Amino acid sequence: MGKRSDTGQRLIESARFLFWERGYAGTSMSDLLGHADVNSGSFYHFFESKEALLRAVLETYLQALQPVIVAPAFASTDKPLGRIFAILAGYRERILQTGCKYGCPLGRLALEIDPENRPAHDLIADNFRSWIAVIRECLDDFRDQLPKHTDREALATYVLTVMEGAVMVSRSYGSVEPFDRAVAQLEEHFRLLLQSSGRESSLKPRSRRRKASR
Repeated sequence: MGKRSDTGQRLIESARFLFWERGYAGTSMSDLLGHADVNSGSFYHFFESKEALLRAVLETYLQALQPVIVAPAFASTDKPLGRIFAILAGYRERILQTGCKYGCPLGRLALEIDPENRPAHDLIADNFRSWIAVIRECLDDFRDQLPKHTDREALATYVLTVMEGAVMVSRSYGSVEPFDRAVAQLEEHFRLLLQSSGRESSLKPRSRRRKASR
């Protein structure tokens, strides 16, 4: 079991890296086999096709959301609004660590995968829904501070779209500055929401105080 399990996991890890680096279409079967150091027989023992491997990769992203993205952010602060921006700060770090080459792998796959490939898009949508649910949980935790009729599901979706768009533009610019500007505007949006409900925001505009790294 150990050897087979290791081989299957190696294929998933190779696919995750190559799909992120080159895209799904830009990654050939020979690329996958070479990177994972396996032969075609081993591949087809675990996966019936490249598309099946893609689905396995998307499932790993879903499983990694809590331990990789959410848990570190939530451990950094117990303030619900602060947790939202801690999650975004994690993406900022990834942008910097990759020399501004980071692109959200789910966002890239969502744009690249054929719309007719519903099994893959359903898994991508599940990943996005889970991300939105995390933000929604934070918003629910301070709902009393928001205007009474705030659509928290729509607001959580808006946070996701800000993150995805900001990551994409920063990659194109080769700079973290677009990400910082987008997050600063999101902070301002929350400040105005809290102000309109008669609350003072405890969120400090961190992105404005940071010196953008290129």
